Amino acid sequence: MSLIDILILSNGPGELTTWVRPVVQALRHQADHRSLRISLVLAPCPNASGEEATIARGYSEIDRVQAATHFLPFLLFGKTAENWDWAPRGMVIFLGGDQFFPVVIGKRLGYKILIYGEWETRWHRWVDAFAVMKPELIDRVKPMYRSKFTVVGDLMADVPAALPPSPSSATTSTPTLTPTATQRFRVEAHPPIEQQSTDPTPSQPTIGLLPGSKPAKLMQGVPLGLAIIEQVRLVYPQMRVVLPVAPTLDLATLAQFANPDFNPAVAWFGGVTAQLVYQNDRPYLQTQTGLQVELWLASPAHDLLRQCDLCLTTVGANTAELGALAVPMLVLIPTQQLDAMRSWDGLPGLLANLPGIGTLFAQLINRWFLRHKRLLAWPNIWAGEMIVPELIGNLDPHQVAAQVIDWLQDPQQRLGIQQKLRQVRGAAGAADRLATLVYTLLDLN
Repeated sequence: MSLIDILILSNGPGELTTWVRPVVQALRHQADHRSLRISLVLAPCPNASGEEATIARGYSEIDRVQAATHFLPFLLFGKTAENWDWAPRGMVIFLGGDQFFPVVIGKRLGYKILIYGEWETRWHRWVDAFAVMKPELIDRVKPMYRSKFTVVGDLMADVPAALPPSPSSATTSTPTLTPTATQRFRVEAHPPIEQQSTDPTPSQPTIGLLPGSKPAKLMQGVPLGLAIIEQVRLVYPQMRVVLPVAPTLDLATLAQFANPDFNPAVAWFGGVTAQLVYQNDRPYLQTQTGLQVELWLASPAHDLLRQCDLCLTTVGANTAELGALAVPMLVLIPTQQLDAMRSWDGLPGLLANLPGIGTLFAQLINRWFLRHKRLLAWPNIWAGEMIVPELIGNLDPHQVAAQVIDWLQDPQQRLGIQQKLRQVRGAAGAADRLATLVYTLLDLN
């Protein structure tokens, strides 16, 4: 069979983790089409870290990756940085960014165009097919275009299934950070994950910290998280604390946000500091009281997160992952420094990150969000109600710690949240259904 090109367009780290990964795995695993070549082109995103291309190159299912820095010449002139060739036959799949991009690129290449729609769909006349999350999206379009629509479900519900096939491959199929003089470790040095205790009120609970991956979130998220767990430790001195490190984040950089000489926000949350230490080549953040936060390097860390009794997280794709895994969570959105939060999606994120005047926009946007309550965590958005708490404002570590302790001592409350999370995450299989649609459109079934 002649070569067929699949070109995936995406943008941010959340889309890469929760959309691209399960789709490319489904494309490869559903059938053995050796003639299928999968390419990923990244578009600019205000929430991107700049390391998305490196992460994507660690996905063995993808053959070619182009970083967002080269997107504009490709959009305007069809020229990739490495002068890629294109097969006569193929498809452009939209998995994040602007839905106008696949229309331009698909028409230039002469490929079929497939858009995954989560909340809205556009350019119905020029797109060949739409794979949508819910049937309500079909009701919003003109009857003449409805035959182009297929309900596949929520790709985020496939996050737990998007795991490497074995523990050994989990450490080799995803990129690791390059060791430096201050950062030497082995991912495989982590011991096997122990099974979660069957004790409904654990005496040695496991708490996960997910402070984000970008400076805007880490600045407040790291010192706040450390201050909270120090208070919880007074009640649970034997607790285990784990922090899954984003693949885009350097450990030395992460540790700086727990250093008051680098991060003034440490003082805002009680002055709990930590240093990066290594024990048997395993990295930790260690506070001045001796509490060690395990830095988990293998990605994705779903097996680890499943062992957590609860997690402290910021907003973003991590709330979708935790929701899909049915892990109870507290979503923390501290506003001690209003202009620090600049990771909003869409136009607000672009305005908040403008050079020079971005600080003013960030302050205005965050004040607006404080006045106009809206759901921010993905499980809450899915359900249309507050399933997991979203704590917004000048957060007090003592008060948040009290809620953590209350959850740990109330297994029924945690169980109820788990059940609600399982109900709203939707049925898995969206990636497989989307892959089937791709094969049908390309006559590969």
